[in-house]
Amino acid sequence: MRKVALIVFTLWAVAACHQEPQSSQYELYVFGTMVGITLYGVEEEVEQTAVSRITQDFQRMHHDWHAWEPGPLVDINQALAQGQSIRVIPSLIPIIEQSRELSRQSEGLFDPAIGGLLNLWGFQSSVRPNGPPPDDAAIARWVKAAPRMDDLTLDGDMLSSSNPAVQLDFGAFAKGYAVDLAIERLRELGIENAIVNAGGDLRAIGSKGGEPWRVGVRHPQGGGVLATIEVSGDESVFTSGNYERYREHEGVRYTHILDPRTGMPVNGITSVTVLHDNGAVADAAATALVVAGTQDWERIAARMGISHVMLVDDEGGIHMSPAMRERVQFQEQ
Repeated sequence: MRKVALIVFTLWAVAACHQEPQSSQYELYVFGTMVGITLYGVEEEVEQTAVSRITQDFQRMHHDWHAWEPGPLVDINQALAQGQSIRVIPSLIPIIEQSRELSRQSEGLFDPAIGGLLNLWGFQSSVRPNGPPPDDAAIARWVKAAPRMDDLTLDGDMLSSSNPAVQLDFGAFAKGYAVDLAIERLRELGIENAIVNAGGDLRAIGSKGGEPWRVGVRHPQGGGVLATIEVSGDESVFTSGNYERYREHEGVRYTHILDPRTGMPVNGITSVTVLHDNGAVADAAATALVVAGTQDWERIAARMGISHVMLVDDEGGIHMSPAMRERVQFQEQ
């Protein structure tokens, strides 16, 4: 996640004539990725207001949620490490509460309390880590400490932890939560047909002139599009995979998705795509199901209320829930 240095507004308007509804797309760079906002049939003045407010929201979220640059979350983590209670800003309270519940549902496979482990592996950085992985003893000490979201106590706006090893990092959850807030902002302004896309993870509402939105799922092995999914009404499509963020040493690639049970990067799964009506839930579930792997993904998905799942394993094999199988259209390679 990089600090916001530039917000880029780009607008495309496609219309047969001025009387017909038009589709407009805006882009802004935040959370270390490009966020696209697509609006259909919205007056330009309303569009500008919506994008301006979402930009302000995202800038605030980026500052408040950043796990290693100065801000409220860094202050929280310093207090927890010292065994101190700390007052939490209002915007972080629902994030802590929802992520704790999702951690419980996932049996801890999604757990934002693993910030210390992410830092140990060098993934709390704006640049790709280099050099050898952390030594086994350091990983073993972290696993023994076993920090979990359930170690936290939130009393009103005061947060404390029974385990000083808890270090919060909402990187596996922030994009989904931010996309949900952006959709809420659009609906407050009466916008009912839109997509908010954060680096390929998105939530779509309504439709495009009565036709469903068509979403591409990136092929995790070699790029391109693996499949498409048509979405309409209110649905989120989120993918977690090991092909974008990783560290490499002596020919071995270590993915940034870590298993809290072992302290090690996940192997066996290249990507997981989840379809759900809530972006935050889809984002957290996609991460949890990568960790769950081919043996446990169905059980964890059921616990998290996820019915639409597609996994791609390291051999290129595809595993899908029956509901997802009905929605996915594969592309010819």
